[in-house]
Amino acid sequence: MASTSSAHKVGSLLFCPNCGTLLSLPRDGESFVTCEQCAYQEPASSYENVVITTHSHPEAFPSALRQKRKTQTKHHDTGDMGTLVSEKCPACGHMEAYSKEKQLRSADEGSTIFYTCTSCKHGWRVNN
Repeated sequence: MASTSSAHKVGSLLFCPNCGTLLSLPRDGESFVTCEQCAYQEPASSYENVVITTHSHPEAFPSALRQKRKTQTKHHDTGDMGTLVSEKCPACGHMEAYSKEKQLRSADEGSTIFYTCTSCKHGWRVNN
């Protein structure tokens, strides 16, 4: 039973005007989409020219390599903190950290850089 009102559009989503339920996409050959809650019928033509765009947050799909970069090291409270650099803290997002470079692996491999956030004192390391 079709109604005179039409579905409410929010972005690329269509909602039932009677009960607010999210309407499903029409299947091939269907001329109407029926609301699962109240049986309202929306014409399938309402979905024509709807552009669906999705966005993902950069940290939505963490990689194993990125997780290795977040290894916790000790907090540096006193002494030579190292060089002040512009590096984003993975814990608090602050954009300043102290850095120290050390050769921990064999000579033909890159060095390890230790960072300590100037704000929260979180420590992490990156292998070059």
